[in-house]
Amino acid sequence: MTDQRTHSGIYYDAENRTSNVSGKETIPTRLVILMFGLALTALVLTSISVLMGAEKVGVPEAEVPLTTHEVVISGEGNAAKVVMTDGTVLLDAENGAFVTVVRSGLDRARFNHRITDNPPVIITRYPSGRMTLNDPATGWEMHLSSFGQGNKAHFERLLAPKN
Repeated sequence: MTDQRTHSGIYYDAENRTSNVSGKETIPTRLVILMFGLALTALVLTSISVLMGAEKVGVPEAEVPLTTHEVVISGEGNAAKVVMTDGTVLLDAENGAFVTVVRSGLDRARFNHRITDNPPVIITRYPSGRMTLNDPATGWEMHLSSFGQGNKAHFERLLAPKN
């Protein structure tokens, strides 16, 4: 019996194969330097902007709210329940869709602030069409209108006056 192995392909002897590590970096040094340079440039430009007192861009103008609603959002998994503070149930669904996504973000903010109960949040609608959800317990705020009209519509339907 011979101990010689035949070359049957690219991986003819996986056990005895030597690695291709030749001590050479897999990421080019120039690219690493450019990445750090880009990060440093962004930091310098931001610092200059703050120090010179540049006007903030993309901040919505102050508006008087049209309506505000105090609600409690709860649920597990995909289920969501939204209840007004007076006890009126606005939503009780097995699949809460975007409401569940908002609840997950709210749960995470409350976890980070070590809040164990479920205090109410405030949903505010503005004349410009903007809609926000504010959690007074944590200071967390979410602009519901930033996630598209379809997602904002979930909350608009919940808060629409019932005839």
